[in-house]
Amino acid sequence: MRKALVVGIDHYAHIQSLTGCVNDAHAVKNVLERHADGTINFATPRLITASADQNAITKGDLKDAVRELFDGEMDIALFYFAGHGYIEDTGGYLCTSECKRGDDGLTLAEVMALAGNSRATNKVIILDSCHSGVAGNSQHGAGLAEISQGMTILTASAENQYAMEVAGGGAGVFTTLLIDALNGSAANLLGDITPGSVYAHIDQSLGPWGQRPVFKTNVQSFVSLRKAVPPIPLADIQALPTLFPRPDYDYRLDPSYEPERSQEQKDDPDVPPPDPDNNEIFARLQRYARVNLVRPVGAPHMWHAAMQSKSCELTVLGQHYRKLVADGLI
Repeated sequence: MRKALVVGIDHYAHIQSLTGCVNDAHAVKNVLERHADGTINFATPRLITASADQNAITKGDLKDAVRELFDGEMDIALFYFAGHGYIEDTGGYLCTSECKRGDDGLTLAEVMALAGNSRATNKVIILDSCHSGVAGNSQHGAGLAEISQGMTILTASAENQYAMEVAGGGAGVFTTLLIDALNGSAANLLGDITPGSVYAHIDQSLGPWGQRPVFKTNVQSFVSLRKAVPPIPLADIQALPTLFPRPDYDYRLDPSYEPERSQEQKDDPDVPPPDPDNNEIFARLQRYARVNLVRPVGAPHMWHAAMQSKSCELTVLGQHYRKLVADGLI
């Protein structure tokens, strides 16, 4: 079972209201509900929002919802929050609609305790709020993280930073990149999108300046948050050990592998005609090259490698996936 709680708070009674958190929450819920092929992912994620025309979300409401999320046994429990965050010398807080000071919100320590005590195999906490990078920090020493087994934390900004909105408002920068990642930008060659790949995508997209995402984890292996459309067919990946019997195998090519010819090449008796079987293999090799599993040797492109009777070889990534197949892991 996969459970998700998605919270977005725009409306605050006593502090400045926001404009993009409810939109962000709806976008996150929508992308989590189903995989790219339409099959169920998180079955009916629970969505709680507070905007100017909706009921407020109190600290009690939020704490009850978080407690319910992490209650029971499940494969994954995912908590997403977009709204105001607050930090002081005693720790961080998620601000709810009735907050006046910030330290009257739900403490991140309480969220971490509820997640840490959960029987869920994987606990994923995603926070798009100011100062959210403090989540998971130890109360006993500055700069130390203290998170339980199976927990992953991904936040929009470091503990001393603000979480920014996109130009014009209506959405957070962090969540916009999160949605992009979950829609496939962070997928591996099998289509799996993990917390680690999501963080890498957001980190690279933001660059070294401004708000910096924070990633903390204590897992033995990453869980897949969503399945996107793989960039290459599974059958192609599974054929790697067949085409490349050794990791360092040099696959020899010749013009018969390339189906396209110029008129001059067609008229040249020294250029062999296309071979249908080789053409099929070459099409697969070209698909490998497009996703950096294979590269031509001594030629700029695969076409040149074939027409010049050169070869191709596995990249480091190609060797990795070949090993996964050979070991029976794919």
